[in-house]
Amino acid sequence: MQSYTIGQAARLLGVSPDTARRWADAGRVATHRDDTGRRLIDGRDLAAFSVELARSGSDEEEASYTSARNAFPGIVTAIKLGDVAAQVEIQAGPHRLVSLLTREAVEELGLEVGMEATARVKSTNVHIDRT
Repeated sequence: MQSYTIGQAARLLGVSPDTARRWADAGRVATHRDDTGRRLIDGRDLAAFSVELARSGSDEEEASYTSARNAFPGIVTAIKLGDVAAQVEIQAGPHRLVSLLTREAVEELGLEVGMEATARVKSTNVHIDRT
């Protein structure tokens, strides 16, 4: 399972590292320490928190989240696999993006809930890049 530093989590959530640190200190998102003492957030915990945060519409600190060239870096919050097709949801700051793609593409990218990924939007299509 992938884990994220406070700084990485902040970037994915579209907030400052100080805000992410305050949320962790308040127990809003669970953290653990690695061998060097850095606080880390498990990918699944961060994915769940990002969905909760987006639903609550929390703006404790005004987030300035922009998309350069229609790329939305975020965290995978849900994957629904069918026999042929798949649905992948990414929470990119306050934005929830959903992409329909082949099951084979999801498997080739090795996508999992809690993993960092980038949604690229072109016209009516959303493409997923593993980062």
